[in-house]
Parts: sequence; C-alpha cells; structure tokens
Amino acid sequence: MTSPTTADRQEMPLESEPGNGGSSGPSIWARLGGFSFRHRRGVLLSWIGLLVLVFGAVATVGTSSDSSFESPDSESARGFEVLTEHFASAGSFISGSIVYEATGGVDDPDVQAAMTDLFDEIDAIDGVTVTSPYTELGAQSGLVSQDGTIARATIDFAENVSETESAEIGVEVNELVADIDVDGLTIEVGGAALAEFEPPEAELIGLAFAVVILILSFGSVLAMGLPIGVALFGVGIGVGTIQLLTNVLSIPDFATTLGAMIGLGVGIDYALFIVTRYREGTRAGLDPERATVTAIDTAGRAVVFAGSAVVISLLGMYVIGLAFINGLATGAAVTVAITMVASITLLPALIGFAQERVEITRYRGLIMAGGAAIGLLGVGIGFPILGLIGLVVLVGTLILSLFVPKLREALPPRAHRDLRDTWSYRWSRFVQRRPWPVAISVTLFLLLLASPVLGLRLGFGDESTYAENTTTRQAYELSAEGFGAGSNGPLLLVSEIDDPAQFESAAALVETLNGTEGVVRALGPIPSDDQAAIQIIVIPTTGPQEEATSDLVQNLREDVIPAATDGTGLDVSVTGSVASSVDFSSYLGERIPFFFAAVLTLSFLLLMMVFRSILVPLKAVIMNLLSIGGAYGLVVVVFQWGWGIDIFGTGSGPIEPFLPMMLFAIVFGLSMDYEVFLLSRVKEEYDRTGDAVTSVADGLAATARVITAAAAIMVVVFGSFVLEDNRIIKMFGLGLASAVFLDATLVRMLLVPATMELLGEKNWWLPKWLDRILPSLNVEGPGDDHASDVDERVLVDQGS
Repeated sequence: MTSPTTADRQEMPLESEPGNGGSSGPSIWARLGGFSFRHRRGVLLSWIGLLVLVFGAVATVGTSSDSSFESPDSESARGFEVLTEHFASAGSFISGSIVYEATGGVDDPDVQAAMTDLFDEIDAIDGVTVTSPYTELGAQSGLVSQDGTIARATIDFAENVSETESAEIGVEVNELVADIDVDGLTIEVGGAALAEFEPPEAELIGLAFAVVILILSFGSVLAMGLPIGVALFGVGIGVGTIQLLTNVLSIPDFATTLGAMIGLGVGIDYALFIVTRYREGTRAGLDPERATVTAIDTAGRAVVFAGSAVVISLLGMYVIGLAFINGLATGAAVTVAITMVASITLLPALIGFAQERVEITRYRGLIMAGGAAIGLLGVGIGFPILGLIGLVVLVGTLILSLFVPKLREALPPRAHRDLRDTWSYRWSRFVQRRPWPVAISVTLFLLLLASPVLGLRLGFGDESTYAENTTTRQAYELSAEGFGAGSNGPLLLVSEIDDPAQFESAAALVETLNGTEGVVRALGPIPSDDQAAIQIIVIPTTGPQEEATSDLVQNLREDVIPAATDGTGLDVSVTGSVASSVDFSSYLGERIPFFFAAVLTLSFLLLMMVFRSILVPLKAVIMNLLSIGGAYGLVVVVFQWGWGIDIFGTGSGPIEPFLPMMLFAIVFGLSMDYEVFLLSRVKEEYDRTGDAVTSVADGLAATARVITAAAAIMVVVFGSFVLEDNRIIKMFGLGLASAVFLDATLVRMLLVPATMELLGEKNWWLPKWLDRILPSLNVEGPGDDHASDVDERVLVDQGS
C-alpha cells in the first residue's frame, strides 16, 4: 500500500508531527511535558493543593449516595407514585427490617415491652417510619409467624432520606439493638439500606503486589515509586470528587470503591508506559528533560488516547437514560480522567525531581520497598503483625543504613540484551511457525470459556448474598425461616380507588392471589388513611432474586390481575423492590446490545484511523470480544452458578444488569491501550523493514516486558478487590482481572502473532479511496527521527 501525503488527509487534534507539512511547532503534549518538568515545584504543589481542597470540600459538604434503580415509565415506578402519594414513606425505594426470635414467643411480656420500646426509639428518628407487629397494621400485614416465635417490623424511609443517611441510621439501630438483653431473644437488623458500608482495604493488597511487580520489571525503586505516587494522587482526588458528586447525582455507595479499583489499575498502567519511554530516552543518550518531553509526546499521547476511549465509552452509557447508570458511569469516568491528567502533568514533574536517580537503586531502597510491600499486605489482609514487621523493616533499614555503608551503595545496572535474544522474540517465532493450530485452539478455548454467557440472567442479588456472619444475612435467614423466603422481598400491589365498591373487587383479587401458584399468601386489601388507595402484600414462595419470583411478577401482570380485575375499574400496579428490579433489568437488557454496538463501532473506527488498516482493527474488535466474553463466562460460572462461590465469601444469584455494560466499556478502553502499544511497534518495524514476519516478533519483543508488567499489576489490583465485602465489587474485581489476564496472555501473546502471521502484508491493507478520506490519528507522536527536533524546539520555546 502506498501511503498518501499528509496533505491528502484530514488531521485529527492528536496529530502534530514536525516536518509533516501540518503543525510548524512542537505539539501541545511536548509543551506540556516540558512545562511540567521545568515548573515541577509549582505543578506538585498544585496537585497537593487540589487534593487538600477536594477533601476539605468533602468534609464540609458531606456525601449523599443513592442506589435506587427505578426504570422510567414502568409499572413499578407508577406503583411507587401511588405509594408515595397515599402511603407516605412506603413509597421510598430503600427500606429495612428488624427480625427477631423469642423462644417463649414474641408475645411474652418482657419481649413485647423491650421490642416496643425499641420500635418507638427507631420511629422517633427523623425520616423513619416503623410498622410494629404489635399494631393493627402490623397484624394486617402478617408480621408474626404462625408459631408465634418469629416476628418482623418493617422500617420505611422518607423519600428525602439518602442511602448514606440510611446507613448511618443503620449504625444507630444496631447500637440500640445491642443494648437489649432479654433471655431467649435474638434480634437481627435486615435490609441492605441498614447495612453498614465498609471502606475498602483491598487496594492495599493490590499496591503491595504492584510494588513487587514494578521493582522486578524496572529494577529501580524510584521507577517503581513514580507510577504508584501518580496513581495515588489520581485515585485520591478522583474518589473525593465522586463523593462530592453524590450530592448532585444519583451515585451508589460502591462507586467510590469501583473508582478506587479502576483508578489504581489504570493510573499505575498509564504511568508505567510513560516512565518506560522516559528510560528508553535516557538510555539513548537524551538528557532527563529531553527524555521527559519525548515520553509525554509519544507515550503520553497514547495514554490520552486510551484514557479518553475509556471515558467516552463510560459516558456513552448516558444514552441509556437512567440516573443510576449515569451516576455509576460518571464516577468511574471522573477517576479515569483525573488519573489520566495526573499521568501527563504530575508524572513529568516528579520525573523532574528524580531525573538520573530513576536509574539508580540502592540496597537500602530495595529492602525498604520490600518492607513497605509487606506492611501494605499486612494491613490489607487484616494481619497487624505483618504490618508491624513491614514497618520495622522500613524504619530499621533506614536507620541501619546510617552505619552500614554497603546499604547506601547502588546495585549494579541490569545487562540489556538484544531484542532477538529475549524469550518474547523466541516465543513469537514459535507461535508464528504454528499459526493455524494456535489460532484455532485459542479461539475455541475462549469460546468455551464464554459459553456460560448464553445462560446469563440479569437481576439484583438479595441479602442472601451477604456474608454469613453479617446481621443482614442472619435477618434474611431468620425471616425466611419464619415467613418463607419470599418474605424478604414481598410484592406490593397498589391501586387508587374512586368507588367504594372497588374495595370488594380488591378483596376478590386477594382471594384469587391466594390461589395462585407461587404465592404463599396475599394480605389485604389495606386501605390508605385517605381511603383513596389500597395496598395488597403478596408473599412469593421463592426469594427475591430467584427466577421463579421474576416469572411470578410477569404472570401476575399479564394474566392473573387483568383477569381478576376486568370490568372493576381497578388499575393495579405490581411494585416493590423485586418488581422494580425486574423492570430495571428488562429495560437495561433491551438496550445493552445497542451500547455494545456503539462501543465496537467507535473502537473499530479509532483503530482504523491509527493503523490505516481494515483487518487490524477488525481483528482487534473480535479478539476483545473473545477476551471479555471469557471474563463474562467466569463471572457467570462463579457468581450465578455458584461454582466455588464459598471461596469468595458471598452467595450466588443473578448478575447485576449494569455490570456487563461497565465491564465492556472499561475493558475495551484498557485493551485498546495494549493494542496501540503493541501494534504501533509492529507497524513501525514493518514500515522500516517491509518484513511482515519479523516485524511481528520484533514488535512483540520490544513491548512484552511492559505489557506483561502492566497487565500483571492490573490483574493483582483488580483481583484484590474480590476480598471486599460487597458482592458487586467482587464481581467487578473478578471480571476485570480475568479480562485483562486473558487479553494480555491468550490474545496478545498467542492470537495476535498467529493471526498477524496468517495475514502477512494484508494486515496493513486499506483501500486507496478510504485512505484519502479517512482522518489520521497519531497516538504515538513523532518517530525517533523527529524526536530530537521536537525536543530542541520545546527547549528553545521555553527559554532553555
């Protein structure tokens, strides 16, 4: 293929090559890198000031998370409107319960007195309404088990009570419960709204392993510290920003943990690529400032490209039109964006402080880094002794180095081997000699791994997925024992009344419901105080997250209720948390394919602009689908089917409906980073030599160490989050870790060289007419032959 001149192309904003007939000066990225390096103190102080400002604002304003997931114009949403208008706080999406068991019966005078006092204290909390089993409404609602030993009180919240406030109320309720001491009385606090949110600690485990991986990869303590420092700044400001945004957007409480997970992974990943390029520059003879400018003008561009792809993909979920999804996407996108900006501004400033010392590692630094890793691991896994050992190693080595000169000596530099003497080059040639067997076997394996997705069931997990030692899980089990599993997620049937005769029709509906398969019992009709609406409580035979319960909702809506209310004038809506979950999952499930198609199309077009090829981006899209399909399959096998679920300390259930979208957006952005980093080197070698065979092996050899290190870091960072208490975070952790692992190993190390070998020069084919009209997107910056020119002009422009 003959490449057209630059004048024939529409240049994109990222493009700025010296001597190409386009821009006459250094790129904005080169200027940014030089500015940050030269004004490093000001840049660092600005980032520190921003960090302090954000958390000062959080301390002043506070947070207000919200996990409500009503879908627009749904039957459950209309039902909640009726509940809000006629039944006050019963219309709130969040609720909880107090479930208790008394060996002598819940009517025992001591038990009744203690529990009544408890209910009165809870009811006195602002925004809280308690329905006691000892009241008339409680009796109508069937809040006492048939044998009289188990009872439950429902706790409803006013509409203006946020998720953060409900969790704080949950802490207060648990303290009140702890003060009750009655023989034979067991009390549990149920409902996710009252469950205490535990701040994440798993990131410390990921950091501990990241320290080890970076040192093994770089052989330098300072080179290890730079990516981690940048990632911590980005994550800190990102998480603080998410907490501030909870006051204006509907953002769930776990969004901060998700933001920390993604921010740490991509933050270390992005900084790793830039530091690697910087070290290549210094080893090629560039001084630190020139090497920094070149690194930001090359690897920095790729970071902006990859980070922007993630942000755009995440914000693309706004087209779904759901506040919950918008908030979740915004939280993740904000963290990625801040981390990306830190990588191209704060990192060159920090390099400016380190300069040549990046290449120097002293024995004391190596030992202290090991101590830090041990300490972080100990705190992360909740083993204080290990953390103390790490601290002793850290401080002891520093003090000892004052008296032991050997500890202050530098380690000898690593010997650098020719690329064709590396294992990665030999591996690529091994694969290229067997392209068909490798391509077929890997593809079949990934398809097998992805096959469980065919049985994917979208929905929200209930409290049975909480850890067994939590009061939330114990309340669920106790309620199921006394009232059946369905009592943990009763269906609420509501209708407005405009004719007194409709009360009789509602009573007839209750009789019909009590004879319906899948219903334990139906209670009511319960009239509102204004007599303008009725409520019927339906207890299913199965738990809230069971597929049979979802089927029951559909059966009631489509068959049972229409037949029983025909001609009565009743307009009955099936609502409640279970029905809302069904509506939300259905709404999202219908729109997910369109979102996937949009992300795939965007990825294909961007990669086609970058590589001037049709087959390379097409292969990239297909391979990314295979790796993320394998990750989906693992998530389904573990969290839906329950294979090995005990290892993860949670329960099995449906897959949260927003998880496939979030994973898809994040993984495609991350994999695009690897794609550009690897294939741009392959294309560079092909353009230089014209050899479609050795260019693949040379490109893989040149990038294997960095890609392996970056992938290993993300795998351990993401994987460490499976140790968190929140089931959703566990799923994200496993999904992201497995997707990155599959992408960096089976795809990059096997499928890419095999398929590149099979297609040969056809990899870089692009029709001439398309080449003329397709904009050019340069994400690697100027080539080596232009690097010195760029550096000279940046230094001159900045007065060096």
